[in-house]
Amino acid sequence: MESKNSIIEDKYTIKEAKLLAYTFKVKLNHRKKIYREFIISGSSDLVSLASVIVENFNFDFDHAYGFYSNLKNNYRSEEKYELFADNPIEFDTDDDTRGVSDVLIANVFEPKKKMLFLFDYGDNWEFEIECKKVEDKIVKESFILIKSNGIAPEQYPDYDQEEE
Repeated sequence: MESKNSIIEDKYTIKEAKLLAYTFKVKLNHRKKIYREFIISGSSDLVSLASVIVENFNFDFDHAYGFYSNLKNNYRSEEKYELFADNPIEFDTDDDTRGVSDVLIANVFEPKKKMLFLFDYGDNWEFEIECKKVEDKIVKESFILIKSNGIAPEQYPDYDQEEE
């Protein structure tokens, strides 16, 4: 049986994608003042991209997540990539939802493309991802942080402390 994710043809092989560097600007909850800019290899998968985003906002990488083309309503997205789709036997996902572990950044993003990165379906941390540019360049590090603006809120605030 053919996997639902194998139907989509990818533009780049991993060898081709290694020659491309992607610059991203990621804003927390659509707040213009809290953002990170970084460069990552086009050969990195969406798991790596998710990890870099979460790490750069000082969150623990301990929840499920997805990437969605609709910035306002992930349920209406035409393009979806979810951690759940990597295990279709255990989790039921839409037929058009792809996984994240075998999908290269180069096969998803192009300059000016924006997506919603939804992390932790319980707390709904929303990040707006924008691909600023793509360069013919090899990135040897897992990522290169270019700019960090604003202080990210705590992932798990102590609500009892706020009430006192």
